[in-house]
Amino acid sequence: MDRSARQSATTRGWLPLLLALASCSESGTPRAAPEPDDLEAYRPRYHVTPPSGFMNDPNGLVHADGTWHLFYQLDPARRLPLEQHWGHAVSRDLAHWDDRGVAIEPDAALGLAFSGSAVVDAANTSKLCDAGVACLVAIYTHSGGEDGTQKQSLAVSQDGGDTWTPYGGNPVLRSPTGSRAFRDPKVFWHEPARRWVMVLAAGDRAQLFASPDLIDWTYLSDFGAGYALGGVWECPDLFELEVEDQAGGATAGGDETRWVLKTDYNPGPIIGFSGARYFVGRFDGERFVADAAGGGPHVLDGGADFTRRNRGARRPAGGARGSRG
Repeated sequence: MDRSARQSATTRGWLPLLLALASCSESGTPRAAPEPDDLEAYRPRYHVTPPSGFMNDPNGLVHADGTWHLFYQLDPARRLPLEQHWGHAVSRDLAHWDDRGVAIEPDAALGLAFSGSAVVDAANTSKLCDAGVACLVAIYTHSGGEDGTQKQSLAVSQDGGDTWTPYGGNPVLRSPTGSRAFRDPKVFWHEPARRWVMVLAAGDRAQLFASPDLIDWTYLSDFGAGYALGGVWECPDLFELEVEDQAGGATAGGDETRWVLKTDYNPGPIIGFSGARYFVGRFDGERFVADAAGGGPHVLDGGADFTRRNRGARRPAGGARGSRG
């Protein structure tokens, strides 16, 4: 019997007893179900939780006008992910959160609202912002729908994130190879190339695309061929970090950097569960290449309760054309 089978057998053996202990008092008399108000005492103080239903992947943490917006996968009506929406919460300090309900709903024709990211279109590159004022744009995967595929779509908020409207031209990107595993776009503004860059998961690899306006996307490159991480890649990310010397300070000149490409995989080799790994290398605006020495993959996280690891947005700098999502 392998490890997973032993765990399953152990769970089956203990679960009835645990349920019995949880539902009975010391005398063996069944306890009354707690009142809803009593259940609030068990809600985590510093973790985002929905009012009800199922939640998982965090999506599109973005900062706008002094407020952090966090989105996440949500099925508000059940405890299983059968009808994925985007839930929404806001915070001024990343510790105290206010629930804002559902931001993005499934679309009957296009599918469920899977994972993605969000950006501030500060210069209205998309021409979707009313009166040319900066707006928030969410980039996410529609999964299923009438054609059963995964494709990338947009939604726009003109009021600082309070309400969201799907873009009328969705989807904006379909798989160039027809892959059914084509999801979880992470979008950021690449200043040297003066355009948006998207990294998303495409089966056993990441794919990179570029756009001047968040609507028209051009394929750039693949990364991942030859790296047998196991499972399907999910929720990739790509970002630049300054290289530090051995003492922890900036390198001479302070301008040496490396790019990090992070990907989750499901399932994977970490004791049979989902996990996350990352690569270190260089990105020239079109292609990511891992360093020959020390480029990875490196283990980042994983386990039975691991769902996804997503990097949040950097606080936008003044005058930035597009903030990182």
